Amino acid sequence: MGYDQVLNYIVGALRDTLGRVPREIRADVLEIRIRQARPLALVTVTGILFVTASGKPTTKPSEGYQVTLEDCRLTLQAMTRSSVYMVEDKLLQGFLTLPGGHRVGLAGTGYVEGGELRALREVGQFNIRIARQLPGVATPVMPSLVEPDGRFLSTLVISPPGCGKTTLIRDIARQLSWGKSGFWPRHTVTIVDERSEIAATWQGEPQTDTGPCTDILDGYPKTVGILIAIRALAPDVLVTDELGGSADVAAIIEAGAAGIAVLASIHGDSWENVQKRPGGKELAQSHLFRRLVVLSQRQGPGTLEKVLLL
Repeated sequence: MGYDQVLNYIVGALRDTLGRVPREIRADVLEIRIRQARPLALVTVTGILFVTASGKPTTKPSEGYQVTLEDCRLTLQAMTRSSVYMVEDKLLQGFLTLPGGHRVGLAGTGYVEGGELRALREVGQFNIRIARQLPGVATPVMPSLVEPDGRFLSTLVISPPGCGKTTLIRDIARQLSWGKSGFWPRHTVTIVDERSEIAATWQGEPQTDTGPCTDILDGYPKTVGILIAIRALAPDVLVTDELGGSADVAAIIEAGAAGIAVLASIHGDSWENVQKRPGGKELAQSHLFRRLVVLSQRQGPGTLEKVLLL
């Protein structure tokens, strides 16, 4: 379903080519990689494949469909509904989010003024990450994340990019919001969804199941959204994805100090290495998180390496 949703935002020969890819291959696609003057590629659960003009997958780059300037121009128009200026702030951050929560990473030629990136021009590279909603994926770890009385313990999900951390925190939020009789009550949840990936909100309506007791701050910068959540929405659990620098860390520490449990994710391959990142030392010193969930791709995306109790 996700692959077919994405095809609605790719046009012309590129769409025709991707539309010919066999169904059994589509089901395994994690990313669609479009690079101008280079072969069209699919990142699948088993590795990288190139797509021929007939839609046949191949391991040989020389046989892949060569993406053209026109392919890239038309694709950007389709993804921005021909209004690039309306999403210019997103382009400067290097991504767009499509309906369904599919995230598109973008690269091209940057226009820099005064040492700051002011515009992105000649976009010629698209990394389309297929969003997957997997209800129940968090079930194995949930018992480790709640107190005996069912209250949620602040949890940090650690993983390299593409290992399923967003999918996992989405399902943890969903399960907390719905509750589970005899195990944990329904929690009031607020999701600060800066990149519209967790809830995949489209025209005000979440496209994923985040539960009946969940408020969503869609598109808010993390620091702003977290402060609004604390002041206005009174959540039991605050959820946010991909912590960045010290400002993000300071905001979630403030949420924890307000008595709110926090569920967040961060790029990394271990707690030790996370502490070397900007804000990581402060995060450790705050003792905010009681549980750490570490993911990898060792046995495919979403491999659960360990749950650490702090």
